[in-house]
Amino acid sequence: MKLIFTVVLAYLIGSIPPSFLAGKICKKIDIRQYGSGNAGATNAFRVLGLKAGIGVFLADVLKGVIAVLIGGWIAGRTGAFVAGAAAIVGHDWSVFLNFKGGKGIATSFGVILMLFPVISGILFIIGVIIIAVTRYVSLASITAAVLLPILLIIYGYDWKIVLFGLFLGGLALYRHRSNISRLLSGREHKLGERSRVR
Repeated sequence: MKLIFTVVLAYLIGSIPPSFLAGKICKKIDIRQYGSGNAGATNAFRVLGLKAGIGVFLADVLKGVIAVLIGGWIAGRTGAFVAGAAAIVGHDWSVFLNFKGGKGIATSFGVILMLFPVISGILFIIGVIIIAVTRYVSLASITAAVLLPILLIIYGYDWKIVLFGLFLGGLALYRHRSNISRLLSGREHKLGERSRVR
């Protein structure tokens, strides 16, 4: 019963859409109608600008952090993992946005930060380097998704944790399938190519 309550609560936390709310508050728009059409931090940067984008990113990360903390408090270690996964699912398929949402990378980072802090640091550094060199945020996200289960294996986590990493990574890759297609065809948007609303 505790796990069920944890899943529902974490899903609702993850479903809160900071990018959508920022669009309404800052520009009185539905951010899903601009830029990439995605309700996530990257599109917030593109459409709303640097300050709003940073705010959305931090809020999305915080959703993952809070979900893991609450899950651990309610149902222990298992609850922390379950809550983290549920929060990401909530972000990706928000009940408040007709079961649509973002791609879950910032929220996933919040979850990974709490559960695997060293690995989160490695992924963050690699992501920053990839973005700095290529200006492709999606490539950094996809690389992190692939590396997560590999790093869990390298650091000696048991198979259940590795499966959790495979789930998070697989979910991120699934949500980035259109980005993968655009990267392969050379049509992917680079960081700084904004569709900013004035």
